[in-house]
Amino acid sequence: MSEDALRSTRCAICGTEGHASELYPENFAFSDLTPETFSARRLPDRLHYRIVQCDTCGLVRSDPVANTATLGELYRQSTFDYGSEVDNLRRTYGRCLDRLGVFGVHRGALLEIGCGSGFFLEEAQARGYADVRGVEPSSRAVAQAASGVRERIVCDIMRPGLFADETFDVVCFFQVFDHLPDPAGVLAEACRVLKPGGFVLILNHNIDAFSARLLGERSPIIDIEHTYLFSPATLSRIAQAQKFKVLKTGSVWNRYSLHYLARLAPFPTALKQGVLAFLRRAPVGRLPFAVPLGNLYLLAQKNT
Repeated sequence: MSEDALRSTRCAICGTEGHASELYPENFAFSDLTPETFSARRLPDRLHYRIVQCDTCGLVRSDPVANTATLGELYRQSTFDYGSEVDNLRRTYGRCLDRLGVFGVHRGALLEIGCGSGFFLEEAQARGYADVRGVEPSSRAVAQAASGVRERIVCDIMRPGLFADETFDVVCFFQVFDHLPDPAGVLAEACRVLKPGGFVLILNHNIDAFSARLLGERSPIIDIEHTYLFSPATLSRIAQAQKFKVLKTGSVWNRYSLHYLARLAPFPTALKQGVLAFLRRAPVGRLPFAVPLGNLYLLAQKNT
């Protein structure tokens, strides 16, 4: 990789290029732009692009980032190694999906953008959704999908032409929205494929969470995979700009094993490796805990 693999970014809300204040300088080498670095659930390595904050709306973003072609290839070749956490993730995401019940959601067709191995598609089926579909760029992740959902996944990025207008009742993004190089464009596409009155559910990191503010640059969300980092206010603004009515935002209690929580902790490398080695062997490492890890959710409805 070389510098021509990078491109400057614009604020996804204001559309401005530049006009932002630096929060943290970049700390990566071009040799770090590998599929392994862009793989899900990897051990946090604290690598990140230059991080800036829009002077107008406050949206935090990486600038510059890998260009769209480079990023697409990195995610296409990325690996997924989270089998031990799938049950915990299914419960966390399933509880968020259930929040749509009070708004009269129709449990018909559901699309998950960035569905990984499709485990949440199985959870949506278990919760009564009649037709589930997914979009996922990683061929390795799709290959790991269960036979019941594998053929329901398109191995691609979300783009115009994949689905017809007004196809889905619900579109979900779980820990994906802050990875997108063009979140406004993808959200507009989600709006197009939703039926009138359909819902979007977004869950991602919260840059305004106490843990993110406390840890600063040491927070695991300051990561080279994240193009944008949202707060409840900026996530609401980008949804409203794409013709959605925001119904609710809130914090998420994530369910993870003690071993995975230790992976996220900002310990020195040598100490972390020792702790992880112990928890990998010990039964206590598999114990699940529900904790507020600084994630937020947004429920919004397509304006009719």
